[in-house]
Amino acid sequence: MDVLSIIKIPISDELVDFKDLFDDSMSSSNPLLNSVIEHLRQRNGKMMRPILLLLVAKLYGKITKSTLHSAVSLELLHTASLVHDDVVDESTERRGQLSVNAVFNNKVAVLTGDYLLATCLVQAGKTMDHGIIEVISRLGQDLSEGELLQLSNVSNPVLSEDVYFDVIRKKTAALFATCTKAAALSAGASDVNVEYARLLGEYIGICFQIKDDIFDYFDSKEIGKPTGNDMLEGKLTLPVLYALNHVHNEEAVELAVKVKDGTATADDIALLIDFAKQSGGIEHAKEVMAEYRKKALDLLIQLPESAVKSSLITYLDYVVERDK
Repeated sequence: MDVLSIIKIPISDELVDFKDLFDDSMSSSNPLLNSVIEHLRQRNGKMMRPILLLLVAKLYGKITKSTLHSAVSLELLHTASLVHDDVVDESTERRGQLSVNAVFNNKVAVLTGDYLLATCLVQAGKTMDHGIIEVISRLGQDLSEGELLQLSNVSNPVLSEDVYFDVIRKKTAALFATCTKAAALSAGASDVNVEYARLLGEYIGICFQIKDDIFDYFDSKEIGKPTGNDMLEGKLTLPVLYALNHVHNEEAVELAVKVKDGTATADDIALLIDFAKQSGGIEHAKEVMAEYRKKALDLLIQLPESAVKSSLITYLDYVVERDK
């Protein structure tokens, strides 16, 4: 049995309910929209966020209809953000599959993203929980702000790790934190435990994004994106930012500037990736990821022993140790 299958064991029945509700939420009478939705379904994602949400809800009580609607709402919001991000980044591929904008066009992609966002709000409303509706709405703001911050950072000459963390907290960590907070709210957890859950999600989300960023420095068809793809989009992530700020190298700085202004060639990017590797950037990123893993683990080990606790610890390890 693979690791994800082990993680899912405590919520196997509820995951079936989630999938049924998610598929039903995206049904439409529009042929074009149905074609796009069918394309999105072919991605066969790991459902990392719904799994986390359901596990945390079960940690504090039981999985309710409110929990399931929260999970569907957040997965729709996540999917919409990816569809829109691919348009903004002019990406033609997502995890080894052609993006919506590549298969159809930008107009269809944007409108599909809008439809998914609207459906996300419908599902949030069905939770009948003001707290959950508010936290999901605020996530929509955070994701947009994170994307705008990332865009503005491309033209920012300062090579800052602080800005990098601001972006990933707004984009990736906020999504995981909202999943865990909504889960705790749906299970009727106390205010203290709701905050505990939110922090757990934030720490896991930061680990998740750092791991994704590390992937970009290595060539692997399984990962589903070419090496240096982030740099092709003008993004400098933690490994290279650490190297640039801790090893004096004028040529590397010049290459970083070219990445930011969109003039870097494939050879330039290859040189900058090699510089990051040789200067301890990958090791530093792994150390930071390990620090956030420990923060998350410290929260989990306080809990009474249970199958759900075991799955959450395994989930955390999977996020850090996965190979794609």
